[in-house]
Amino acid sequence: MFVANRMAKNPVTVTPDTSLDDAALAMKKGHFRRLPVVENGRLVGFFSDKDLMRVSPSPATTLSRYEEKSLLARMKVADIMQKDVISVSEDATIEEAALIMYDKKIGGLPVVSRVGAVVGVITETDIFKTFVDVMDLTAGKTRLTVMTDNKVGVVNDISGVFTANGLSIDSLVTCRQKDGTYEIVVRGDIPDVEKVTKEIEAKGYKVIHTVRFG
Repeated sequence: MFVANRMAKNPVTVTPDTSLDDAALAMKKGHFRRLPVVENGRLVGFFSDKDLMRVSPSPATTLSRYEEKSLLARMKVADIMQKDVISVSEDATIEEAALIMYDKKIGGLPVVSRVGAVVGVITETDIFKTFVDVMDLTAGKTRLTVMTDNKVGVVNDISGVFTANGLSIDSLVTCRQKDGTYEIVVRGDIPDVEKVTKEIEAKGYKVIHTVRFG
């Protein structure tokens, strides 16, 4: 899975000289929380609703609506935009983008092409959607959670049980626990959950949870 396939493409952009009033209007119309700032075809900054909130008058202000609008009209995006922009390549994997956002504690990244042009924006919502798709959460499936040690052949054993029962695995995800064990989450159409559970446990694994979605 690559960023290019998950990002919002052809994003609305602003320039450093765009007024905050115009930038705020663009964000409101498009329901955006972030806008790339572009100059001469190159990414020079990132502008978010949080940046706008920092300079917007508080609800307790004595300014009139006209004065508030005039204040935002005089200020430019360049005055408050994030200049040290962290971006990601459209060729990057979705995991790379997720790790950057996690490490830097940011909710979105501008996406650039190989020549440096802004081609998209990827946000935490896109990452969550990818997780939902990977786990096949929107489909009515059965979820089995298997606990195991880290050893060779686990996935082969579990898939073998499914194959023997004429079943397909729609998704399989492993997650290392703090104690060094692994949880393996398997999803698929499993008419006889009890039978499959017993066969997996007969191979030396522990099925710790089962649930049917949909």
